[in-house]
Amino acid sequence: MKFDILTLFPDMINQACSHSIVSRGIDSGLISVNAVNPRDYTKDKHKKVDDTPYGGGAGMVLMCQPYFDCFDAIEKSDDTEVILLSPQGGTFNQHMSIELAKKSHIILICGHYEGFDERIKLYTRAREVSIGDFVLTGGELPAMCIVDSVSRNIDGFLGKIDSAHFDSFSDGLLEYPQYTKPREYGGYKVPDVLLNGNHQEIALWRRKQQLLVTYKKRRDLFEKFAKNCDNKTDLKLLNEVISEFK
Repeated sequence: MKFDILTLFPDMINQACSHSIVSRGIDSGLISVNAVNPRDYTKDKHKKVDDTPYGGGAGMVLMCQPYFDCFDAIEKSDDTEVILLSPQGGTFNQHMSIELAKKSHIILICGHYEGFDERIKLYTRAREVSIGDFVLTGGELPAMCIVDSVSRNIDGFLGKIDSAHFDSFSDGLLEYPQYTKPREYGGYKVPDVLLNGNHQEIALWRRKQQLLVTYKKRRDLFEKFAKNCDNKTDLKLLNEVISEFK
C-alpha cells in the first residue's frame, strides 16, 4: 500500500510515521508514506500557495497552480484513490477503512487556512472525507488517522490478523473488555470465565460482552446490528441483553 500525502507541513507526517506500528509497517515494506509539499511546486518566487478569496471574506484560500502541479507529479494507476480531507466530506468509519485497504495507492490532500479553491476538488476528482463533525486547522492529523486505520486492515500489518478482526466496529459492534495479569488488583478481579480454559465459554462470554458494551455505549450500532442479525447464537444473546435492561 502506497500513501502519498499532499501537505504544507511534511514534518508533521514524517514525525507521525517514525513511531510505533506505522513505523514498523514502513520498515517491513508493507506500506510506504510519502509527504509531498505543494509549496515545492509553486511558481511564485516567494513560495506563496494561498491568496485572498474572490468576493471578499476572512482568511486565505489555497491556490490552484501549486496543487494542480503537485498532484500531476504523483504517479497514479487505475487503482489510485484520491481523498481530500474536508469537514464537508462523508464521515470516515471502519467500513470505509476496510474498503480503502483493498486499494494499492491512496493520495490524501490536506487543506489549511480557509480551505481550497473549489477547482482543486474538481481537478483531482477527489472523494471528500471527514473524520468527524468538527473543524481542525489542517488535514494532516485526519490524514494520519486514515493512514493508521487503513494500514491495520492490511494482511500482516498487525502480525496476527485476529488483532484487527476483533477491533471495535469490525463487525458492527464495540470490542469486548480485555484483562491481563494479575488476577486481582485494587479489589478488582478478572472474570472467572476467562480463567477456566474453556474456549467455547470464553468466546460466548466475549460475544455477549460485545453486545452489552454496544448496547450501553452505542445504542444506534446495537439496534442496527439487531435489525440485520440472522445468527441463532447472536439472536439468543441479543434477547438476553435486552431482557437484562428491561
